Amino acid sequence: MYTKKIYFSGGNVDELQEIFTDIPGVLSVLVGKLSARNVHSYVNYEPQTLEDISAVEIEFNPKKMDLSMLMDVLFNVLNPYAENNLGVYYASGEDEPQVELHLNFIANRGREPVVSKACLTINDPNNKIVRKCYAKVGRLVSFTAAPESEQNFLRKNPEIRSDIDLTKLKTSLRF
Repeated sequence: MYTKKIYFSGGNVDELQEIFTDIPGVLSVLVGKLSARNVHSYVNYEPQTLEDISAVEIEFNPKKMDLSMLMDVLFNVLNPYAENNLGVYYASGEDEPQVELHLNFIANRGREPVVSKACLTINDPNNKIVRKCYAKVGRLVSFTAAPESEQNFLRKNPEIRSDIDLTKLKTSLRF
């Protein structure tokens, strides 16, 4: 079976692991640390390299779950317009256009499109700073999974309270 992987950071990674674990088409979710290069946000487009960022690795079946749908879930849980170290990291170059397109949409949400003299709607690729979208995007260099004892922390410790009502979130998601 053909699978793909995507990496998300931001917020509490234990909560992110719990959120993505039961989504149809998601095969596994691991907590760990990542390193990425050529990372940028739409506020600061200067490429940088990040080391040891807490993140989740999501392995999914692209025939059952779309990368954009996974990012929609992420951006419904974490606000891309707040400085919360939110990031989307891809390992495969084929995912870069889809991730960039989705984040460009998030950055331009609510802004009227540019219209030319010929009444054509234009998306200006050079206009990177439209809204203060702090979500970062970059190419993965490495991911190191946390030990098994740190995986599925919220399931192993149900008495720990989460900032997110996970039951309500999971019942509201429709795929």
